[in-house]
Amino acid sequence: MKSLKSTSVSRRQAIRLGLGSVAAAGAVALAGCSDTGSDSAAGASSAPASGTDSTASTQIDKGAFDGLLAAGDVADDATVSSSAWAQHIKDAGTFRLGGVQTSTLFASLDETDNRLRGFDAGLAQLLVRYILGDESKYSFTKVTSDTRESVLQNNQVDAVFATYSITDKRKEVISFAGPYYSTRQGILVLADNTDVNSVDDLAGKTVAAQSGSTGPNILAEYAPTATVQEFTTDEEARTALAQGRVDAYVIDATMQMSSIVKNPGKYRLVGESFGPEDPYGIGMQLDSDGVAFVNAWLKKIEDEGTWAKLWQICIGDRTGIDAVPEPPVIGA
Repeated sequence: MKSLKSTSVSRRQAIRLGLGSVAAAGAVALAGCSDTGSDSAAGASSAPASGTDSTASTQIDKGAFDGLLAAGDVADDATVSSSAWAQHIKDAGTFRLGGVQTSTLFASLDETDNRLRGFDAGLAQLLVRYILGDESKYSFTKVTSDTRESVLQNNQVDAVFATYSITDKRKEVISFAGPYYSTRQGILVLADNTDVNSVDDLAGKTVAAQSGSTGPNILAEYAPTATVQEFTTDEEARTALAQGRVDAYVIDATMQMSSIVKNPGKYRLVGESFGPEDPYGIGMQLDSDGVAFVNAWLKKIEDEGTWAKLWQICIGDRTGIDAVPEPPVIGA
C-alpha cells in the first residue's frame, strides 16, 4: 500500500494542480488531459482538510469496478429510439469505441483478463450497457492524439473516450458530448531534478509534449523560450524524460498523476498547474444527434451517484483522496 506522500504530491499542491474541485466546504479533492496517452476536474479550490486516505492502493479494485458496471442502468426502447445514433448502435449490436489502453487512471488494459478499466473506460462501458444491455458489447479501436478526429470523420467509431480536450478548432470537424471532467497542465520531472520547480523554470529547457494535444500551444504561451519536443504518445514522452533526453514533460495534471501512481519514487510534479481549464468531452461525429442522448445519460449517472462512485474507484481510492469532485456543467 502506498501513501499519498509517496506520490510526491502534497495536499496543497493537489488542489493547486487543478486536479480536483470540492464536493463540500473544507474537503480536498484530487482528480484527472487531455489528450490521449496514458497516463482534472472543474474547480474551485478550498483549504486543505482531512480529505485524504494515507493507505490508498495504486491498484484498481477490479471487483468494485466490474460490479459497478454490471449494475449500470439499461435504457428502454423508447429512450434509445429517440436518437438515430443510439438506435443505429442497438441495431448493429455492437458499440464501436475509440480509446486508449495505457492510461493508468483512465483506461488501462489488464492483460490477465483482457478487461479495460479506468475512469474513461468505465464511462464508455456504462454507456455501452445503457444502449445494448451488456457492457461487453463493444469493439475497440486504439486512437492517439493525432487520430481521434479522423476515426470519427471516417465513421470508424461511434464515439471516442480518451481524455479528449474540447477545443473550438476540434468542434469545427467533430462534436462533443459533455464535458464530464476538466483539468489544467502539470509539469513532470524526474524525482532528482532540482532545476525545474515551476513553469518559469521551463525557460531555455527542452520540454516534452504530445503532438495533437493542447500542450504545445499552451507551452508556446506560458514558456515561449522552451524548446518543445513533440511525441506521438504519453509513453514516448515519459521514456524521453526517463532517459534524460528532455528536462520536463507537460500534459494534463491528472495524466501526470497517473505516471506518479504507476512509478512511485521515479517522478515528481512541480509548481502550480497552469494554462486554461481543459474540459474533457466525448468525441462524436459532427452534428450527431447522439450528443443530446449522451448528455442526458451523463446527467443521469451524475444525479444518481454513479459518476461519483466510478471516480472513487478509479481515481480517489488510488490516490488517497476521498472527497469526490463536482463534475463540470454539461454543455458548458
